Amino acid sequence: MEGERDRNRLSESSSCVIVGGNLQPNEEIYPSYLRLLDSGELQARAAAAAELLVECRLCPRACGVRRLQGEAGKCGVGRMAKVSSWFPHHGEEACLRGWKGSGTLFFAGCNLKCVFCQNYEISWNLEGREMTPGELAEAMLQLQRLGCHNLNLVTPTHVTAQVLGALVPAAERGLTLPIVYNSSGYDSPQTLRLLEGVVDIYMPDLKFGDSKTAASYTAVGDYWEVACEAIREMHRQVGDLTFTPNGLAYRGLLVRHLLLPGGLAGTETVLRFLAEEISPGACVNLMTQYRPAAHAWRYPELRGRPGVTEYAIARTLARRLGLRCIEDMG
Repeated sequence: MEGERDRNRLSESSSCVIVGGNLQPNEEIYPSYLRLLDSGELQARAAAAAELLVECRLCPRACGVRRLQGEAGKCGVGRMAKVSSWFPHHGEEACLRGWKGSGTLFFAGCNLKCVFCQNYEISWNLEGREMTPGELAEAMLQLQRLGCHNLNLVTPTHVTAQVLGALVPAAERGLTLPIVYNSSGYDSPQTLRLLEGVVDIYMPDLKFGDSKTAASYTAVGDYWEVACEAIREMHRQVGDLTFTPNGLAYRGLLVRHLLLPGGLAGTETVLRFLAEEISPGACVNLMTQYRPAAHAWRYPELRGRPGVTEYAIARTLARRLGLRCIEDMG
């Protein structure tokens, strides 16, 4: 069968070995969802997530639309996931891209709608095409055949049910890539619990240090409280970020924080939360690539860019708090 052939052609992008005809972890590295597939639990999780689409409660906005009947939620997406692109991404963190790239799937739509989104064509304008579960599964398998080190789901919050629905046939056909959940941080703990044992690496943004500021630049008024609870749940599931001997991340939490001009992101609050309430060994990527995009031109305070000094202060604080900065890891 195709799945058996694929499992026996595991490349260096995989983290497993064949022992006596069975897939087994190599140095305790094992794509978590394969265990759930074998027990039937993965199929049950997919069905439970689909139930959340009946009157949609998949994300914290809980807009209640009937997505299984084709209605679009506040995210802009209905029954089927809409995909903008999928390819080996060589611009992600070094521990994800490795030497063959991170297998990114960019989903159109978003439940957060940051006014300065640098992918606004996808998140706001919904550029992409709807894909059936079978088509989405095939895209996942294509990324594996290209040798990618992981399956990187970009902006997956509002299509978690569709992802799980595609993951079942993909895994049955031989998918063995570890999964990266790359979100805005505005995630529902209820939905995240359906991903326990499915996701290997959580990579949320933690965008703002307070909800009042977030409400000025996103579509939600409770970002900080929701994101903090979501990140606690993510860390409970996977712990601190861990690496293979060759430097690839294979399990754990990696938090991204985009510096905004004028300190609008509340960086000190964010870093203290991670160090004091998540883990003193938490991994963080202090991102400096902000540029005015989308609707940022409407806000004078968003028209600039954070300076070198702002980044240096943030990095010094992160180190002092004991956090592990991805920038320091090469």
